[in-house]
Amino acid sequence: MMLVQTYVAPSQIEGVGIFAAQPIKAGQEIWRFDPVFERVFTTEELVRLSPVQRDYVERYGYSHMDDRSLLVIETDNGRFMNHSERPNTDFTRSDIAFAIVDIAEGTEITCDYGEFEPAYCMQPGRQFTSPSLSNGQIYTSIG
Repeated sequence: MMLVQTYVAPSQIEGVGIFAAQPIKAGQEIWRFDPVFERVFTTEELVRLSPVQRDYVERYGYSHMDDRSLLVIETDNGRFMNHSERPNTDFTRSDIAFAIVDIAEGTEITCDYGEFEPAYCMQPGRQFTSPSLSNGQIYTSIG
């Protein structure tokens, strides 16, 4: 769950992004894993979803850092955080994230998707299950 005030607005990175609605200090805790605001899906749950629901979770979810077989969907503004090669946050821990520089009000808050997905590369969508499989076999780009 985001622990700082934010808002969603058009992003120069992609589509929309999450922006600081208040100044954020370097080292300040900005996010903490909260099962009320982060929905975790098991493989079994994922394969039971409708194709439309599964496509959404696979596109916008990310692998849980402590258990790569789980997918996480954010339900607050954190779901709009865009990737940056030079992020202003540190998400290397699975339970908490920090600002790594002072973030001025109105600045886009970014993270390095590679901290969640070690094999991350910019691409329009991802598939964790094959739509044609009924056994729910999981496919990831993580070796």
